[in-house]
Amino acid sequence: MITLTTLNKYKKEGRKFSCLTCYDAMFAKMMQNAEIDTILIGDSLGMVVQGHDSTLPVSVADMAYHTANVARSNKHALILADLPFMSYSTLNDAIANARTLMQAGAHVIKIEGGAELIGIISTLAQAGTPTCVHLGLTPQSVNVFGGYRVQGKSDEAAEKLLNDAKAVVAAGASLLVLECVPAPLAKAVTEAVDVPVIGIGAGADTDGQVLVMHDMLGVTHGRVARFVHDFLSDERNQSRSVEGAFALFHQSVIEGSYPQQQHQFN
Repeated sequence: MITLTTLNKYKKEGRKFSCLTCYDAMFAKMMQNAEIDTILIGDSLGMVVQGHDSTLPVSVADMAYHTANVARSNKHALILADLPFMSYSTLNDAIANARTLMQAGAHVIKIEGGAELIGIISTLAQAGTPTCVHLGLTPQSVNVFGGYRVQGKSDEAAEKLLNDAKAVVAAGASLLVLECVPAPLAKAVTEAVDVPVIGIGAGADTDGQVLVMHDMLGVTHGRVARFVHDFLSDERNQSRSVEGAFALFHQSVIEGSYPQQQHQFN
């Protein structure tokens, strides 16, 4: 089974690792067969499962339900689960809701934000609850950003993101996710911290790569993000199966053939 110790070992060795979102038992089992390293029960389920236009309506109960579905069916991957919008606005809320997701089967709790999370991160770490901190484009703050935009493009914004990354790691964060940031900035953050960094639209130099499952299977409606690749239709997926797509994603991340130049922001 993959643990945080495994991922830290991979980072030291320079071995990349894979991460996909997952929300139910059947796909979780397929991901185990494909040896996906880490699974994220993302609040992206608000859009791809529930039909909302953002992650904001997702509840803690929703997250616990889907986390339990995945945890029952995958005994290989490290399981991350999102605390949804406004569920960790106070320390007491963060503690109670993190407990709910950990008891549902999560190994790591993912939260969005920067240095303002230090108190929550340190308290959860002291209580034996590892955190993954999501930086860059944080979907729960879409209304603050004015849409889904690349983050960290200016020198000032890049410096803030780097400082936030260092601060949350110093507070006890076990993992970072960087979403939609310029590849050079993602490389700088990855090199500056001693915990594994997972990228999505953040170039090839992060320690791991994550995609939303539906995106990498080519079943996304509307505009497709630059960093998405359809692994189900990829000619290298000779079985043309979903499980084959998962295995191809895993192998592509490890060998460094994904992401490529066209998938990143500069």
